[in-house]
Amino acid sequence: MPKFPLLCVMMFLQFFVWGSWYVTAGTFVPAMQWDQSTTGWVYSAGPIAALISPLFLGLVADRYFASQRVLALLHALGGGIMLVLIPGAIEAKDAPSFEWYVLAYMLCYMPTLGLSNTVAFSHIDDAEKQFPLARVFGTLGWIAAVTLVSKGLEADTKPVMFVVAGGSSLAMAVFCLLLPHTPPPAAGKQVSVGELFGLGALELLRERAFTVFLVCSFLICIPLAGYYGFGNQFAATVWESPGFYLTFGQWAEVFFMLVMPLCFLRLGVKWMLAIGMLAWVLRYGLFSMAAGNTPPTGWMVLAGILLHGICYDFFFVTGQIYVDQKARPEIRGQAQSFLVLVTQGLGALIGAQVMTAIVKGNTDGAEVGWNTVWLWPCLGAGAILLVFVLLFRAPSRAVTA
Repeated sequence: MPKFPLLCVMMFLQFFVWGSWYVTAGTFVPAMQWDQSTTGWVYSAGPIAALISPLFLGLVADRYFASQRVLALLHALGGGIMLVLIPGAIEAKDAPSFEWYVLAYMLCYMPTLGLSNTVAFSHIDDAEKQFPLARVFGTLGWIAAVTLVSKGLEADTKPVMFVVAGGSSLAMAVFCLLLPHTPPPAAGKQVSVGELFGLGALELLRERAFTVFLVCSFLICIPLAGYYGFGNQFAATVWESPGFYLTFGQWAEVFFMLVMPLCFLRLGVKWMLAIGMLAWVLRYGLFSMAAGNTPPTGWMVLAGILLHGICYDFFFVTGQIYVDQKARPEIRGQAQSFLVLVTQGLGALIGAQVMTAIVKGNTDGAEVGWNTVWLWPCLGAGAILLVFVLLFRAPSRAVTA
């Protein structure tokens, strides 16, 4: 079988596994009558795993074992956790064990994101043209999983989501054995811990613009964490299948990914990043205003969800491109790793805990004061946007997209 279709299927399954539970876990936790702190720890597990996974990838997976085999093993272990350990904790209504098992699962899952990219890049001929196409299948896999769980199974609050996750993890593990052989990319190379965490990119901090970009990116990931941890809970106050409606954000992501090259030519890096940050301010503003009504105004919530294409593509993807442009070829890989460490690791981890504290502080009994909850990240993101616009200096046009 040709390699490229296999890579597309791999990406589809990779993100199907994640999407089958990650969105709807936000509504499952309160349905179990567990404290919101459990929601915070569930959505802290990914950032914690993101901080640890570079060590596993760099010191073990990338040096000693074929990538597709490690991918298969990790998905098999993750499937076991989802099908055996997590259902046991749910049946016992044991929230602390549930939190630990989710962390154990994410420690298995997060390295597979890098491994799947390694497999893909090793077997495509034209990375610029073929990888985005293969990666789109990942977004489609996420949409398919959330739609199945939320709309098909009506399981936004049911433990069957973890059965879907476990079953698809095992299916992915078996499928990985069909992938083309991918030798360990760093076999025989000397690798330092500093390189794994991207510390070679610290030289870029000598430039003020990059420092402003990095600090603002870190800070804005704190309010951003609210959407991932509590967006589905909030959407559940409007719709019966909230996870399904959140997939509209992924459809918008696909659209804006396609128009990004044109936007780059017209706007440049600074204003692409600024518009991405502004979209988060608008999203939380819409959520706060919608929550001020009883019931919340559905079109405002939907509009905030549809902003996801701009929120994610214009901020995260543009940031990756900016880092690629600024870093020397010798440290580009380290620079990207450092960006992930600072934003989706440290920023998202702090953000999950901060947003959990805000939600708990604005909860009266079983009722969450969502209008106040969303007001705080709106104001926080707005302040960071203002600092970024005033301090960041870059050419008005991007040279490449």
